[in-house]
Parts: sequence; structure tokens; C-alpha cells
Amino acid sequence: MQLRLAQPDDAMAVARVHVRSWQVAYRTLLPDDYLSQLRPEDRAKSYDFTNLDPLKPRTIVAAEERAILGFATTMPSRDADIPDHGELCALYVDPDKWGQGIGAALIAAARADLLAQGHRKALLWVLVGNARAERFYRIDQWVADGSRRTDSGWKGIVVNEVRYQRGL
Repeated sequence: MQLRLAQPDDAMAVARVHVRSWQVAYRTLLPDDYLSQLRPEDRAKSYDFTNLDPLKPRTIVAAEERAILGFATTMPSRDADIPDHGELCALYVDPDKWGQGIGAALIAAARADLLAQGHRKALLWVLVGNARAERFYRIDQWVADGSRRTDSGWKGIVVNEVRYQRGL
């Protein structure tokens, strides 16, 4: 397995992992009709893997031969109360590859990338009820900091999230 920055021609493969992960991991957390209408073709249009601006998202992929197994996206914090932190915006692994160490490799690479960008602490948001993700992050020494938010930007679907932090 190789860890590398995402390239423009990775967009569709990353989108497939993203959509498939949501459809499996969020099956009991989000409405079935919402999850079933997700399409990689739509998701791929939102990625910009050409931008090298350090203030914009950066995506690291786990690749094996020509297949994308998972990805992690980082950027400077979007949270006004902790602007000095880095942020892990996304971490998804193809569900067929769960439990094989890909997520651990990606999160370690994401932490190293944030540290290289000058961040000393990081944050991430987890969908309330996503026990698998919460367990994964706690094993990696992330700690819930008590902050919660409600987001309704997902085509009218309201989601509740809890914030985690850790030192890098």
C-alpha cells in the first residue's frame, strides 16, 4: 500500500470510497433514501486535487496498484474558537478493507501532514451515534472536548456531531 497526495485522476475512485463508506457506516444514522441517492459522479465534482494552497483541503490516499483503498482530508481549522488547530475533515476506507490497518495508516499520515504544516493540535467532528468511528479515534488518542454542533446543510437532513481533539 502506498500513501500519497491525491491526484486529479483519483477523483472518481475517491468518490466511490466516500459514497460506499457513507452508505455502510451511516446506514442506521442517516435516512436510507438519502444514502441510496448518493452518487460517486456527483461527489467527484466537488474535489479539487490540483490546489496546493495550504489553507485549502489536502487529501492523502491509500492506494494499492491502481485502486484507492481509502483517504484522509485535512486543512486548517474551520472552528472559530480554535483557529490554531489543524482539522481532519474526512477519513474513509472502503468497507471491504475495514480492519486491515488502512485507517490507522491514513490517520497517522494525516497527523504528520498537519504537523508538517505547523499545527500542534488537531480537531475532528464525528456524527453522534457513530460508535465505530468514536472507538477508532479514541484508540488513536483523540478526546471528545464537549463541543457539539448541529448541521443542516445535507439536503435538509439535520445531523448532530461531537468534536474531538488531540495533540500532534
